[in-house]
Amino acid sequence: MTGDLIRVNEIFGPTIQGEGALIGQPTVFVRTGGCDYRCSWCDTPHAVDSAYRDEWCPMTPAAILMQVELLSGGHPLTVSLSGGNPAIQPLGPLIELGRKEGYRFALETQGSIARDWFAGLDVLTLSPKPPSSGMVTDWQKLAECVEAAGPDTQTVLKVVIFDEADYAFARDVAGRYPDLSLYLQPGNHTPPAAEEDVSAIDMTGIMDRMRWLVGKVTADQWYTATVLPQLHTLIWGNLRGV
Repeated sequence: MTGDLIRVNEIFGPTIQGEGALIGQPTVFVRTGGCDYRCSWCDTPHAVDSAYRDEWCPMTPAAILMQVELLSGGHPLTVSLSGGNPAIQPLGPLIELGRKEGYRFALETQGSIARDWFAGLDVLTLSPKPPSSGMVTDWQKLAECVEAAGPDTQTVLKVVIFDEADYAFARDVAGRYPDLSLYLQPGNHTPPAAEEDVSAIDMTGIMDRMRWLVGKVTADQWYTATVLPQLHTLIWGNLRGV
C-alpha cells in the first residue's frame, strides 16, 4: 500500500445507519480492511483479520467516490467510513474529494489512532472498547483523537455494553468527557463467523440485555446517556451488506 490507496473490504448501500448519533439516516458505507485491535466479540472479522487481506481491494479516493456516487444515484448523502479501524487508512483525500461534491462523512473508530483529517469529518464516533472486548483503552490516544477532530467536527462517544464491568467502564468514559454525547449499545453476543454472510442471532438475549441496560440507566438516574439498539442487527441479523 502506497500513496493514497485505501484498502476497501466492501462498499454498500444506501441503507440506514444502524447505531449511534446518525441512527436511521440513509447512508452509504465504505468499510475498510485492517484493524489494530482484536476484540473478542468482533462482528466484522472479514474486515479485521489479515487472513482475509486478499479480499481487500486497494482503491484510489476517486474510484471509491465513483462507486459511492453510483450507489447513491448522485444524491449527496452521508458516507460512513467503517472497518476494522478506518483510522489506519489514508482517508483524508477521499473526505476532501467527497465533500466538494456535497457528501457528508462520518467515521467510527476505537480512538487508538489520531489523524489530522478527523477535522474534515462531519461526525466522529469514538468507541473505546470495554473490558469484555479483551482490549485495553489508551486514554492518552483517545484524548488525542478528540483533540484532532477540533471544534468543527461533531464528536460523540459510543460504548458497547455486555455486563456490569462494561457499564462501569462507560460511566468512567462519561466522567472523562462530560461535554460529549454518549451512546450506549447492548452488545451482540452472537457475531457471525468471518466466512458466513448470514448467521442466526440470539434476539431474546439481545433484548434481555437491552432491557437490563435501560433499567440500569434509569435506576442510576443517568439521564445524559442515550441507550440505543444496534438497529441493523434487529432488522437483518448478521447479514452483510445492509
